[in-house]
Amino acid sequence: MALEQETGKVLWRRPVAAERLEQTHSIGSPATATVACDGQRVFAFFGSYGLLCYNLDGKKLWEHALGPFRDEYGAGSSPILVDDKVILNQDHDIDSFLIAFDSATGKTVWRVARPDAVRSYATPAVWRRNGRTELLVAGSIELAGYAPANGEKLWSLHGLARIAIPTPVPNGDVIYMASWAPGGDPGRRLTLDPWEAAVAKWDKNHDGKLAKSEIDNPEVLDRFYRMDLDQDGLLDQKEWERHAAVFRRAQNAVLAVKPNGAGELNESAVLWKHERGVPYVSTPLIDKGCLWMVKDGGIVTKLDVADGHLLHEERLAGLGNYFASPVAGDGKVYFASEAGVLSVVANTPGWRIISSSDFHEKIFATPAIHLDRVYIRTERALYCF
Repeated sequence: MALEQETGKVLWRRPVAAERLEQTHSIGSPATATVACDGQRVFAFFGSYGLLCYNLDGKKLWEHALGPFRDEYGAGSSPILVDDKVILNQDHDIDSFLIAFDSATGKTVWRVARPDAVRSYATPAVWRRNGRTELLVAGSIELAGYAPANGEKLWSLHGLARIAIPTPVPNGDVIYMASWAPGGDPGRRLTLDPWEAAVAKWDKNHDGKLAKSEIDNPEVLDRFYRMDLDQDGLLDQKEWERHAAVFRRAQNAVLAVKPNGAGELNESAVLWKHERGVPYVSTPLIDKGCLWMVKDGGIVTKLDVADGHLLHEERLAGLGNYFASPVAGDGKVYFASEAGVLSVVANTPGWRIISSSDFHEKIFATPAIHLDRVYIRTERALYCF
């Protein structure tokens, strides 16, 4: 749907009728993705349906069916635009891929498989430096750069969490990447037993596989669906060890990365690392030399982008979860909590909260700022201030 900016009047609305809706997270929906616009066309991705393109008057120009995806939480990554292409990344339990469509026709320009990627929900970013454009794709454990022209993988760096949700944030010649997932913090890491030990402990019928009914570990049971790659109701050695490796290699941190070559990069590409206050969902914000993060509980961490040293760590009035990312405008930083509390903080040395407003309506979407207007989307309405 399209609304008039000045008044909020609905200009047009186009229903999309899916034959079926895929399973999603309890707080999600098949309409999770943010739309993209190139000034002439609007691109909308619905996990149950695929990718659709409209002109600015609401006429559908093309559509491209996608899915279904193997993921009980649905699809979370949004389309982005680069040159004359629409880019979409979909990392799920199996058959993960990165794809480019011609923005005018909807035809597939290229599609590359991501065979080592397991489920993640990060939207790619466009990085332009020294006359070169790259696609930055964050996934489980790995951050990678791809060529927009043909999808060639240019470089990769390990060191991310087992689930990546925040978007990479390029700033000059450095990329800032935050990723956090349960079980990846030092001292609180989740690990899976070696396969031989797991079979010896749980394989009651001695068939060399593990059924859900045989396992009494809640951490494994909670992840059984995504581990069972062939969906036969049993875990074999290959499936077990694939996920054991993800748990073993996962790291929770925000990284400042300066790619220094091609292929698989080593730790020399990491300028600094910070392991506290890392968000699960929201993307960090860089503004005026500061990197801002907000994690669940309303904890804001403010770092110096140059060396990563901690400037401030404070708690907002809005407690609970944070799915919306912080945004900046007019010398202020805006934070929206799931419970519906919008906090406005001054982006100045020190810490000063300008205001805190409770909408009493849940907020999942990141606020949008345009000129002197702030747009806030709650679960019930779109507001303009």
